Amino acid sequence: MKVLIACEYSGIVREEFKKLGHDAWSCDILPTEIPGNHFQGDVFEHLELQKNQDWDLIIAHPPCTYLSNAGACRLYPEKGKLDMERYQKGLVAKDFFMKFYNHSCKKIAIENPVSSRIFELPEYSQEIQPYQFGHPYTKKTRLWLKGLPNLKPTNIIDKSEVKTFIESGTSRYKNTDKNKNRYVARGQKDRSKFWKGIAEAMAQQWGNE
Repeated sequence: MKVLIACEYSGIVREEFKKLGHDAWSCDILPTEIPGNHFQGDVFEHLELQKNQDWDLIIAHPPCTYLSNAGACRLYPEKGKLDMERYQKGLVAKDFFMKFYNHSCKKIAIENPVSSRIFELPEYSQEIQPYQFGHPYTKKTRLWLKGLPNLKPTNIIDKSEVKTFIESGTSRYKNTDKNKNRYVARGQKDRSKFWKGIAEAMAQQWGNE
């Protein structure tokens, strides 16, 4: 299977497909952190250049900074007043998201966190959590799927052992007793990290479709 992992520089998902013998490539504006098959640059420019090469599966992780519900408070810095500059950036991010959603590839998975309602993204196919795939954290993730089945949990961790994964900027949780049941992300890369257990499930379950 020829697989493109779009907007991935970590190489985590790409390498799980590669382990199973697939011709897997990642693409991002950043260089890959794990040496391997990687296109550095704009993913849609690459798809246009390679339009005669059919991809069997595209898994996309479009940027969520301006779409995520976690940043909704920044859309309204003052009660009832919309930050138009941030809103316009969100519309640009939605347009980028929709290019994947409407792509002609027969099998597509788009991954993003819960989005702000104001951007009216299409109905998602499934919500998953890291603790369903062997990681002791909650961080709700949505999947938009075309031509693919829902992911099945592979290693569910008891909720008594699970911590909440939160943004590093959530200062009210820092240095308090509340923090003992939370994991505070450190920096943008940590906040946007992808989970190896979910990557393994994608490769094992979708690689045979």
